[in-house]
Amino acid sequence: MRKFLRFLIWFVVIVGALVGISCAFAIRFFTIPDDAVLSASVRPNLDGGDLVVLWRLTAPNFGDLVVCPEPDNPGEFVVGRLLAEAGDTIEVKGDQVWVNGARSETEMSCKEFETVDPDTEATVDQRCSVEVTGTHRHQVGDTGGHKRVPKPVRDELQEGEVYLVSDNRLYPYDSRDYGAVQRDTCKETVVFRLLGAKGWGDAETRLTYIR
Repeated sequence: MRKFLRFLIWFVVIVGALVGISCAFAIRFFTIPDDAVLSASVRPNLDGGDLVVLWRLTAPNFGDLVVCPEPDNPGEFVVGRLLAEAGDTIEVKGDQVWVNGARSETEMSCKEFETVDPDTEATVDQRCSVEVTGTHRHQVGDTGGHKRVPKPVRDELQEGEVYLVSDNRLYPYDSRDYGAVQRDTCKETVVFRLLGAKGWGDAETRLTYIR
């Protein structure tokens, strides 16, 4: 019995130390701000109030969903998909994104979902599709069937800049609103959701890998 207790104590100590080291250098726990505009923009992959794990040991790559400090708004954060960087030209029209003239592919449709319109607070039904960006296959909220479609944009990225695009293309809050983000401030990638906003009882949103 003593040997087992000794083993258990050492196991807890070692695991605790490994978690502590990981938190210090490799990961960070982050709660998506429960803000109406941001919550709508991160659907259908995330939602305001979700507890997620951020990877920060290596720099984000093309197609990663990232958390970055909001430009010109200290203490606030933005969440978007890194779809262009220095030297790239990006265009966003409705659901579609073009980077240097190449359009992101859409493979299939996925489960419809609901979004709360941040302006009217009405619940809106949205179609969903799976978009391919680099090695990522992630869900995006479509604009089809809705009168409210964001204006198309075209931008050229300068040295040290990255461009973020919201997964919800109908209700974006991204670089079209706050401009390009400095890459050296954008260091954390969303890799895992521990809990959804509704807590552990929501089986669909707990313990999910974020692409």
